[in-house]
Amino acid sequence: MVASALPRGDNRVPTQTRTDILHREIPLPSTGDFTETERKLVMNVLLQRYGRLVALQPADSELQLDPARDELTVCPTLYWSEQGAQFVVCKTGEGVYRSLFFYSDAEQFGTGRDEFRDLDECVMTLLQVQSDHARERAGLFSGATAKNLGDDEYQGPALL
Repeated sequence: MVASALPRGDNRVPTQTRTDILHREIPLPSTGDFTETERKLVMNVLLQRYGRLVALQPADSELQLDPARDELTVCPTLYWSEQGAQFVVCKTGEGVYRSLFFYSDAEQFGTGRDEFRDLDECVMTLLQVQSDHARERAGLFSGATAKNLGDDEYQGPALL
């Protein structure tokens, strides 16, 4: 989904197109940046999830919005990093969002949905999928036994 995510600088071009290093035209989305209300919503969801404020950074992402075309579109993006994972939420239209998390360029994961029409649902789903994935990576998925986890000494929960 994300061809590249770049932090924003003062070099933003206010016109309808932006030219990259290869001098090819990349159309900007028809929507503007994340609104203050949208940013606050994301910050509140992150505060609930992590119990503290999380640094939320604006960025731009080049996305292929139409799978039938090779064209990349620059979309406003919110980026944060927590607990070894990096997250992006991209605004692809007015009230339309995409999201993913990644550990490296080779390990990128989506939510299983191409787009969301509710930002709160988008961020909550992203955080839940990443949390589930982190548990699976650690071997803490539903149905895990001591044998699965490699702990031969496990005797089950203590009975009171």
